[in-house]
Amino acid sequence: MRAELVLDCRNEHGEGIFWNPADELVWWTDIEGCALWSYDPSTLKSVKHSMTERVCCFAPRATGGWVVAFADRVVLLDLDTNMETLVARFEPNNAETRLNDGRTDRQGRLIVGGMNEVSGAHDSSVLCIDTDLSVRTIIEKVSCANSACFAPDGGTMFFADTPDREIVAFDYDTATGSVSDRRIHASFKDEPGLPDGSCVDAEGGVWNAEWEGRRVVRVAPNGAIDRVIEIPVWKPTCCAFGGPKLDTLFITTSRLMSDEDALSKEPESGGLFAVKPGVCGVLDTPFNG
Repeated sequence: MRAELVLDCRNEHGEGIFWNPADELVWWTDIEGCALWSYDPSTLKSVKHSMTERVCCFAPRATGGWVVAFADRVVLLDLDTNMETLVARFEPNNAETRLNDGRTDRQGRLIVGGMNEVSGAHDSSVLCIDTDLSVRTIIEKVSCANSACFAPDGGTMFFADTPDREIVAFDYDTATGSVSDRRIHASFKDEPGLPDGSCVDAEGGVWNAEWEGRRVVRVAPNGAIDRVIEIPVWKPTCCAFGGPKLDTLFITTSRLMSDEDALSKEPESGGLFAVKPGVCGVLDTPFNG
């Protein structure tokens, strides 16, 4: 099965994609392009929202507006006025780290992790932004946080520290937003790419975009890779189910660190791709803070 280009947006580094049922749009960020994007699959129209800084991930708030993870902080943001309310600074004493991947849990907390984008050291962390806007660290010693997503019942959190080439699972306490009992869910040691952003389908399968692997794979509940979606570009980054029936898998891609020769061979790099894989997704919960 192969995904097809639906928007030739040529993002520098598309990421953090999700479906927002409130406006029936697909949303994602171009981190290095300093822009947020939306796409309407019913009209095929897209909108680019220029930002003054890198947005690493974001989610709609249940009360309106957005929760946004910039590189160095998490804020509540009114996109129309650019008014922001600070929630937390991220690792202010570490000049090498920034925020990266994140997704809301089933209760509406934001789980967002960091990365060391300078040395790659395992010295960053994953935060839980609770619905009362309290902040705590739930995972430490992280190099590049990715793949945060939750089983349909909310009781399992999936996560990848990308250089480790594995997706892990944690027991997730839905009452407190805490993790325990870390175990390997799927090894990517023999995969062509590295585990990047993920989402979950209604059957509990984890769909993962393989960075530099030209594919998105489904990890079945038993940990086996049982389905492969070919992507006609080198660097898929994240995926999410969308559309009114949640039956379309949308996939962001990147042009980051690709030279002119590589881009001339794959000019669709950085585009938005989509496929109907035969299963449906699960709605992300809006941020309830």
